[in-house]
Order: sequence, then C-alpha cells, then structure tokens
Amino acid sequence: MPLSRQISTTSPAVARRFAGRLGLFYGAVFALSGTHLPFFPVWLRAIGLDAAWIGIVIAVPALTRFTVLPLITTLSERRQALRGAMRLTTFATASGFAMLGFQHDPWLVFLVYVATCSLWTPVVPLTDAYALCGVMSYGLNYGRLRLWGSVAFIVGTLLCGALADVVAAPDLIWIIVSMALVGVASGLLLERLPPLPRGSGPAREGRHLLSDPAFLCIIIASALIQGSHAAYYTFSAIEWKAQGLSGLMIAWLWTMGVLAEIVVFALSSRFTLAPASLVMIGAVAAVLRWTLTAMEPHAIGLTAVQLSHGFTFGLTLVGTMGLLIRQVPAHVTARGQGYYAAASGIVGSAASMVSGPVYAQYGPGVYFLMAAMAGSGGLLVWVARHRLAHQPHSAASGG
Repeated sequence: MPLSRQISTTSPAVARRFAGRLGLFYGAVFALSGTHLPFFPVWLRAIGLDAAWIGIVIAVPALTRFTVLPLITTLSERRQALRGAMRLTTFATASGFAMLGFQHDPWLVFLVYVATCSLWTPVVPLTDAYALCGVMSYGLNYGRLRLWGSVAFIVGTLLCGALADVVAAPDLIWIIVSMALVGVASGLLLERLPPLPRGSGPAREGRHLLSDPAFLCIIIASALIQGSHAAYYTFSAIEWKAQGLSGLMIAWLWTMGVLAEIVVFALSSRFTLAPASLVMIGAVAAVLRWTLTAMEPHAIGLTAVQLSHGFTFGLTLVGTMGLLIRQVPAHVTARGQGYYAAASGIVGSAASMVSGPVYAQYGPGVYFLMAAMAGSGGLLVWVARHRLAHQPHSAASGG
C-alpha cells in the first residue's frame, strides 16, 4: 500500500524542495543515531561503566519518550511550531552530548544523559509528524522520505566504525557530538509547512486517541516489535567485540541491516499488502531473527540475521505509519506520533533495563526474551486485524 495521499495542489518543484530538505534533515538525524547506537555503549564501557550501569543508561532515551517527549509534541501541535521545535531540540541535543563528553562518574553520566535525551528523543517523532504532514500536503511517499535517514545511518556507522580502530574508545563521544552539529545546521534549511485541511465534521482532540482501541493496538503492537531490538542495540557491539570482530566489521554488520531497511523503504510505494499485514510479517521475522541470534550465529547465519533487519524494523515501521496515517486525524499528527513514541518508550525502557542483568547472567540467551516480545506484538495485530482494516479518515477530510 503506497503510504501517500494525492491531495497536493502545489507545484512539483515545491514538493521536491520540501522533500529534498526534509531528506537532508532526516539524514543528519540518523547519521547521529548511526554513530550513537553501535558505539555509545562501547564508550560507556571505555569510561568504566559495568554491564548493569550500561543497561540503565541505555534505557534513558526510552524512558524520556513517555515523560518529556509527549509534552513537547503536544506543545508543538500547531503545525507552524513543528519546524521550530525540530530546530530547538537538535541544538539542545548537540549541546548535551558535548557536556556528556566531560563526564566519567556513572551518576553524572546518567544525569547529563537524562537531560540530553529529554530533548533528543522528541526529534524523530517531530520529524515523522512533519514528514506525514508533507505526505498529506504534497502526495509524497513516507518510505522514500525516510530512506535518506537510513542511508545517513550507514554513513555515520561506517565513519564511526573506521575511526573506532584508530581513535581511543573514550574519545568516541566527540564523533557523536560532530554528527549532532550537522543536525543543527540542516534544521535551518527546513521548509515551512502549508496548512492542512480539517474534516467537515467535529474534529477529535488528540487526547481522544487514547480511548480509541485501534490506535492503542497499533502503538502497543509496534512498541513490542520495535522494543524487541533493545538487546541488539545495547549489547551487539559489545558481544561482537568480545568475539574478536574489529570496529569496522561491527560497523559493516550494522550497515547490512540498514541496507536491507533502505530497500524496504525504497520499494514501499509498490507494496499492495494491508499495513496490518506488513506489521505481522515484521513480527514473524523478528521472532526468527532473535531466536537465531540467541544461538550465536557466525558467518552466513550472522549475515542472515542482519539482513532480516529490513523486515523486523523497516517493514514494521512502514506498516505502522500506514496504520497511523489511516487512524489519526491530520491536525493531531504530532500528538499521535508523541503517543506512539511514548508507548515505544515504555516498552523499550523496560526491555533495556531487563536486558542488562539478563545479558550479564545468560549472555546471548537474552534474545529469547526479545523473540517473545516480538511474537506478542504480532499476535496483538493479528487479533485486531479486522478492526485495523477500516480507514476512518479519508484524504479529503485531512485525516
């Protein structure tokens, strides 16, 4: 199912300019993630934090998703505030990571990281809300907008991976800071959003989304599937390092997964399956992926595990956005993204915090727990598949 709405009355040149600048911003945002996700735990280990502390610190972004993040997305609900909020949060992120580089005490690292993540974690939901407004205004395709973030993630991962072999591990934080500054610069180029139409009937307020069973099913199921990546995000680089893999090889393994998701995003306009079906496929793939990972695969098995990221992450995200754009009225897109991120935060933080002691005790066996999470999310979508097949908000109504 193409994730787009052909309601645009603006010129193709305007749409291309919007898409190009948004693609650049997506790239900057995910280049930061590409340096942060694989190697931030390595930096934490290098400055002396143990596995339990690393699990706690890595849980911080997920925790802020259901505390500060929904407040920020709600305050920026008016479309003209989205762009300003994106700029402000990227600047605060760069400043926070710079401060973090001077910390070594576990408690100080934790507290500074909490402050940083409070304004970093809203960046992606705000950007996704901005992108979905562009989808509705210009008839763009979400997957093709989002793929530039994945491309930049690869660049950031490979850059940091190559530098990790020549730069001392305690200095990896400054690569992360540099990428955050690129986001600040790209945010200045974002286009102003055009006004979106409202429905002809009474418009639902954002808070009413939380009483909609279909919306709750979408965000909880997706949170379970995406949250099942917690152990991978936290401990894969550490595990592979312990197996003797180089920093560049670790970066390449991450890159393989992101290449797979890029293919999914690039082809998303050709998908004909219902969004709920895409999410269920992603869940099944995640169960298989984490079960295989728990068995400590090597060579071909590890390659297959990483390539399946296109299904476990990419296909799940495309399906989720397809469901949200059907279920959430246009004028509360930002708030819908905030609630979605909050649900992901609750599940993700719990998974990260639990994965620390489980990994310390059972090592790769933690992935069996991740497989169970993903299976639960897929089962929830399957049970609600008939309800999710309805499309209550049409393009003409703006929602």
